[in-house]
Amino acid sequence: MGCKSGMAANIGGCYNDCYAARTAKRYGHDFNKTVLRSFESERHKRQILSQIRNIKMPFIRIGASGDPSENWEHTINVLKILSKCNSEIIIITRHWTLLTDQQLEYFSKLNLCINTSVSALDNEEMLSRSIEQYHRIKPFCKSVLRIISCDFNLQNETGKRLAEIQHTLFKNESTLDTVFRPSKNNKFITDGIIKVKTEVFNGKKTLASKFNRKTYMGKCSACKEMCGVNIKSENVYPNKRGIIKQLSLL
Repeated sequence: MGCKSGMAANIGGCYNDCYAARTAKRYGHDFNKTVLRSFESERHKRQILSQIRNIKMPFIRIGASGDPSENWEHTINVLKILSKCNSEIIIITRHWTLLTDQQLEYFSKLNLCINTSVSALDNEEMLSRSIEQYHRIKPFCKSVLRIISCDFNLQNETGKRLAEIQHTLFKNESTLDTVFRPSKNNKFITDGIIKVKTEVFNGKKTLASKFNRKTYMGKCSACKEMCGVNIKSENVYPNKRGIIKQLSLL
């Protein structure tokens, strides 16, 4: 729980508007601190596994209330337990710390899909790192590029430039479109870089910058993509130790 790295990069988290940070604040949690949560006992472990098995969803998602990359070893220790549920495991990450080759080898043994979260709003360093890791993990597990997209204002010089970067991001294979939900005072709005509207997200009204009008914003149970579960994998190459040529993003 929490994302020390993301909060250190920006006061309000990623894009100065991390929804997870806002939710944590609402419930009195300090999102600036990364807290590792572990199974308290064998009984607690059995309770969690039982609860997961009884949920009618085809996957387990990790990374909604913190970034697993803050401590990959801890994440792997949790995965060793959760993998017993035989459900596909979805990891959502910004790759604040990079996976080692040994850790990736372990991931190849699991039914795992990694969502690399990225946006045209990212700086060049973050963009390059995200694309690099998205390609790097393909030989080991399903790899999806989770794009936080925006309806950019093409009449704005910066908006037009970022729209071109976003277009390039969507040229990648296996992409997910995740709508940006900023607060009304977000600098990208006040500077005229993105356009926003009031939308309905998961049954509630919210301010959103929606690039594709068809992008799903409902409950997980009715989602066609399900964080990559239903995306056909063209990502896993037969030669895990082969060299992958990286494509230039910019």
